[in-house]
Amino acid sequence: MKRFFLLVFFSLLLRQLPALDASVSFSTFNSPRGPYVEVYLHVVGSTVAFLPLLGDTNQLQAAVEVVILFKKGEAIVQFGKYRLHSPISPHPINFVDLKRYALENGTYRAEVTLTDLNNPSDSRTYSSEVRVDYPAQGLGQSDIQLLASFRRAQPDEQSPLIKNGFFFECLPFHFYGRSADKLIFYNEIYNADRAIGDDYLITYKVERAGVSGAGETVLIGHKRRSPKPIDILLLQLDIARLPSGNYHLVVEVRNRENALLSKRAVFFQRSNPYLHRDRETIAQGADLSGAFVERLDDQELRYSLKALYPVLDHKDGELLNTLIKEKDPKAMRLYLFSFWATQNPTDPEKAYETYMQVARKVDEQFRNGFGYGFETDRGYIFMKYGAPDDVVTVEDDPVAPPYEIWVYNQFPYTNQRNVKFLFYNPSLATNGFILLHSNARGEVNNPRWEIELYGQAPMEIEGSNYLDGTRMQDNIGRRARRLFEDF
Repeated sequence: MKRFFLLVFFSLLLRQLPALDASVSFSTFNSPRGPYVEVYLHVVGSTVAFLPLLGDTNQLQAAVEVVILFKKGEAIVQFGKYRLHSPISPHPINFVDLKRYALENGTYRAEVTLTDLNNPSDSRTYSSEVRVDYPAQGLGQSDIQLLASFRRAQPDEQSPLIKNGFFFECLPFHFYGRSADKLIFYNEIYNADRAIGDDYLITYKVERAGVSGAGETVLIGHKRRSPKPIDILLLQLDIARLPSGNYHLVVEVRNRENALLSKRAVFFQRSNPYLHRDRETIAQGADLSGAFVERLDDQELRYSLKALYPVLDHKDGELLNTLIKEKDPKAMRLYLFSFWATQNPTDPEKAYETYMQVARKVDEQFRNGFGYGFETDRGYIFMKYGAPDDVVTVEDDPVAPPYEIWVYNQFPYTNQRNVKFLFYNPSLATNGFILLHSNARGEVNNPRWEIELYGQAPMEIEGSNYLDGTRMQDNIGRRARRLFEDF
């Protein structure tokens, strides 16, 4: 009876599935045994039926029939047919496969038909022209393979995705979403030792595609290479600041005289919705589903927002006070996400986690019982300007409470050098240090800081003006002025 209800449930589920969707791409390569083509499949798990194994709803699997044809005219010159099973999973997941077929030089029509074996009425055919052109002796260049990721393969690892000692995950749909910050590609150069015989230059660049600005180079890199029978290129470009749009990745081979010897290009699309947007615009249009801020409970949300105070201007600080006071989780999440999306458009979560890792340590180190550690004066300065290059701690001055002097050798925030902050603890409470004086522009600048620090010795002010004096008389134990000015 249980199995009957499971079958009814999954039959109803099949009717709600979207049409089968997959990324199918082709890349040609050469080898000592001759040219071949790679067919890369990336099946979108949410578009195929995952059914339980032996009635266990926690053990689901999908199965797709794959038929691959390579035609010249009406003649089929290569053929493959097999079943592709997904990994076993408690929920639908994407799954991939790669097949290689030997092909002679020529132009072919490639057709790949995918059929959901758990829902046979759902089938789709992908078609593309594939051109194989590798000279026997002259310089050759493979197609460009865009990668989502790569890693070194384990010594005993077996997978069709392994090539030349690396496990390659191809980039599905040739699409870089908003979280992508690197363009990684694989390319092979053949017979450079025979055709060039000398060091040569690889130029790889991103050009605009489409009508407006087509052909304009927006990113570029160069590598000098030594000639080999097969030269493997595994390179990457930083696309964190690449705007949304259509592009070509172009890889060129040039000799020492800069003459173009070979060239390959591949099309890709880029989505970077938060680049060059202000926080208000991002907050208005942001889709937070799946974003890191959705995983924060109310307490973590307030904590994360309060940690931002040191890096905000006065206007944003007032807005943040209002958000925290009104306790609207959605508004707080939108603000937090939009702030970090402007700092790192491709990976707001990474920017957030990096900052909060420091904030948590600062909180732990400087917490004093009256607030978070990053809300204390020392914590605030640490979060705002980073760790000081030097810290001088004095706890044995006979007529002054404990004090610290923080030294920043270089201070790019104001283009100053040798910037100092002096904190003192008049209450003697744990972590009760207060910022008394600094020579940093825009921070507390107190001409009478030495008078206040040595408030227990009011009659030892230098000179006779006790009301407006700014310095204390010098003596052996009184070191604060010397430390602040000379250290």
